[in-house]
Amino acid sequence: MSNLPAPISQDGPDQHDTQVASVGLPQTAPRSNGKPNSLNVPLYMQRNGNKVLVRRPKRKDDGALKGLARWFVANQIGQSPYFVSRSLDLKLTSTGLSCNLVALLFLAHSMPRAREYTSKFFTLSYYNQNTGKYFLGGDDWYLIAFFIVVLTGLRAGIMEYVLAPFARAKGVHKKKDIVRFSEQGWLLVYYSFFWPLGVYIYRTSTYYLSLHDLWKEWPNREMDGLMKAYTLAQLSFYLQLLIVINIEERRKDHWQMFSHHIVTSTLIYAAYREGHTRVGNLILVLMDVVDIFLPFAKCLKYLGYKTICDVMFAVFMVTWFIARHIFFPMTIYSVWAHTLIYMNGCFYGRELDGPHPPPANDTWLYIARPLWDTDAPVCFNHNFRNGFFGMLFFLQILTVMWFYLIIRVAIKVIKGGSAEDTRSDDEADDLEDPDEYVYEEAQPLEEEVGADEIDLKSWERRVARGKRSTTATGVSLPGHSDRKELLGRIGCEKQVD
Repeated sequence: MSNLPAPISQDGPDQHDTQVASVGLPQTAPRSNGKPNSLNVPLYMQRNGNKVLVRRPKRKDDGALKGLARWFVANQIGQSPYFVSRSLDLKLTSTGLSCNLVALLFLAHSMPRAREYTSKFFTLSYYNQNTGKYFLGGDDWYLIAFFIVVLTGLRAGIMEYVLAPFARAKGVHKKKDIVRFSEQGWLLVYYSFFWPLGVYIYRTSTYYLSLHDLWKEWPNREMDGLMKAYTLAQLSFYLQLLIVINIEERRKDHWQMFSHHIVTSTLIYAAYREGHTRVGNLILVLMDVVDIFLPFAKCLKYLGYKTICDVMFAVFMVTWFIARHIFFPMTIYSVWAHTLIYMNGCFYGRELDGPHPPPANDTWLYIARPLWDTDAPVCFNHNFRNGFFGMLFFLQILTVMWFYLIIRVAIKVIKGGSAEDTRSDDEADDLEDPDEYVYEEAQPLEEEVGADEIDLKSWERRVARGKRSTTATGVSLPGHSDRKELLGRIGCEKQVD
């Protein structure tokens, strides 16, 4: 449709408010400084100038799951249900899904009878007083679920109330850029906390700078509280990323990122359940360091600091190459060359009785059973090594593909361009917001009628029955039975006289 009105401005709803659309009726929305006040009304009631917003057309990929995704995005921290995910500057309509869930959980925790169950959401389970360490089990999922909810709320809250206002204050006006800056800023905040934490755990460990020590003393299924909390929080983060990339606008590298998060989540969970938290800690340290410099470079780009952005992008490239194409392949090599030296056979029970030979009639299931059965035997052999090696090698292939794209960006910078990472652009960045809605011209309905066509008898009958009369303009005329006075009120007195 041509001559569509401009979309809602990037400065928020106050810059482009909506009002109730009326046809043939006076405006009922009060104005302030020549601007109509914002009203919480459905889409079909919103109006922009003399254009009436009729409906939001259904896209070709819309469906029940897409609608649920829009609702979830809009209510992560309580954003308006009439708009979704394209903008962060939306008026709040509730305290938010994440905040409500956390508040409800704390309310239930205040009841003494419920604390036996609710405490599992806040504390580490399976503490062993004899060793001072923590075991693992099914109750860990309570804490994982709590971490997912908290991370979702933190992400939406920091993006909405900290990063988006900061971007606007620094002169970023395009909605897409504000969203991108906020997303990258959140990743910078997260990894700036968890990467130093992972480095601290690695630096103070017995396997620091030793690939052989990664596999000694296996299976070490008990761990200290910091290692357990760190591992479960990282697992929760990658599970939350699986939710985020499927409910928000899909990017060009959606399936690569989806595969990456699936493999990473599987590796973290398997390392936790199978007693390989040492190598899990090392791999997370090598992966997370890159995710500090890349979001930082992107944030600088959106803020307009192109020179510093290019320098930071160069630092990111060097860090990527060293961490993911030197140290990470060394770790993969250690999986192939060193694991069977220190690990072989099966260990039974929490006391880890073993090693014993693997079950003769169970080729693969005994390897996966510890993922859901805490009391199942924990085994390591050629089959486990090959599967472990295969998943790590798959991650390396993904990083090589991404590094190829990074080199292309670097070549562009050398030729005089800017460092722009196109891997995560939208699939349809060229679409503007007005295309998502259907507008129609609002035409007043006017018709001249004579006084003879006014049914005064009907009005008098209603007055006689003691009922109130309401005109088309919403003016109530109770108790007036004089015909001439009534006609004078509606401008028909000349015709009567």
